[in-house]
Amino acid sequence: MRIQITFILLTIVLCAGCKDETLGKVYDTETLTLERVAPNSYVHTSYLETDDFGKVGCNGLIYANGDEAVIFDTPVDDAVSRELLAWVDSELDVNVVAIIPTHSHRDCLAGLEAFHDARIPSYANLKTIEFASRYQRPVPLYGFEGDIQIKVGDKEARCAFVGQGHTIDNVVGYIPSENVLFGGCLVKSVGASKGYIGEANIKEWPKTVEKLLEKYPDTKVVVPGHGESGGLELLNYTTELFSEKN
Repeated sequence: MRIQITFILLTIVLCAGCKDETLGKVYDTETLTLERVAPNSYVHTSYLETDDFGKVGCNGLIYANGDEAVIFDTPVDDAVSRELLAWVDSELDVNVVAIIPTHSHRDCLAGLEAFHDARIPSYANLKTIEFASRYQRPVPLYGFEGDIQIKVGDKEARCAFVGQGHTIDNVVGYIPSENVLFGGCLVKSVGASKGYIGEANIKEWPKTVEKLLEKYPDTKVVVPGHGESGGLELLNYTTELFSEKN
């Protein structure tokens, strides 16, 4: 009996510092939802009222490792961005080292000033910075061409321009340690419509998505800009949706 009690107490002590890695929803309010899709990766979803599509859920990604984190895309305004940052601070207890808007639309960078107010540096495709400035949207601080790697603890997050699609400036994020791809608005959830294509390169879109598989062949989790996350079926669906026969 003493041995059994000792074992139970030891288990409790050992597990007291264990990190709960259960996947699924971890936070939910009227303005912001957070879902864990991998041990250290979370999808943040905020909600944008649009004239053409009604209330639209807009996704971004948080990746945390050690005492640092990187975030792809801001929530839809500064207030919800502050809500997100408060959750990251209280629940993850990490320092956000970068915010990366994946293109220049409101669902990617409208909450950027909240990040700047928190002294978080922002990085974006040079074209995204150009468009944000031209259309008087919040402007990221630092620009890049091609690929960029952001150190997050002892690992890294990657961001890359693979080709045109939803816009000519759209980039994607990739977390090698978790095989998570944040496709942003370049990638559609299964069953989704084409959505807004006013600035799209329809001809190049399926080719660009095909390049994602070539560049990140170990991808396990795919997060779209809107809708449900999944696996490689999202890339296949997006390629088919924008193929010439459609």
